[in-house]
Amino acid sequence: MMNAGAALLYQGMVNGKAILGLHDECTRRWHTVTARFAGEPDNFDAAVEQQHYANFELWHEEDKARLPGAQDFQIASVKRAIDKLNQRRNDFMELCDRLALEDLAKRNLPRPDAPLHSESLGLMIDRLSILSLKLYHTQQEIDRPNAPIGHAQRNRERLAILAEQRADLADALDSLWADILAGRRRFKLYRQLKMYNEPSLNPLIYNTPKH
Repeated sequence: MMNAGAALLYQGMVNGKAILGLHDECTRRWHTVTARFAGEPDNFDAAVEQQHYANFELWHEEDKARLPGAQDFQIASVKRAIDKLNQRRNDFMELCDRLALEDLAKRNLPRPDAPLHSESLGLMIDRLSILSLKLYHTQQEIDRPNAPIGHAQRNRERLAILAEQRADLADALDSLWADILAGRRRFKLYRQLKMYNEPSLNPLIYNTPKH
């Protein structure tokens, strides 16, 4: 679990730098120590951490699906796991939005007449989470022993691009939050409403005769 002193939503301010630090620290730690959580998150910081863990698990589960020589039953099992993890990823994304909006509501924010930002806070945090994983695994490729000639340099170039993109996104997140507090912008909780995990919404399931 994250350090209680590294608050991501502190005194009404979302801390983009703290989110990056949490993502990177957890990414490193989870590659050596299995994550343990005491139930579902009930605050913004815990929701961000568990949302990142859903992406962490999803990343490595998708690697299994691309394993050369994987048999059909193995790929089917991985696909089912990916569907469940994607659902958790989206559930936690929405939870980040809901908890942030609850905090804003205490100050009668966001202003309902402010221009609507097309991307919610949770969606931006999800993108930052994925970028943390990309940065970690790109660095692994740079450090990979016996890699082909030029492999490390190509990945150094990728790393620089990813780092710049993540810094830009973190700045954009902080800017969005500042604008929300000033009444200049707002965001809404957008439900993902995934259909693939709901049998009653899948025609291939509900139109298949039961035996």
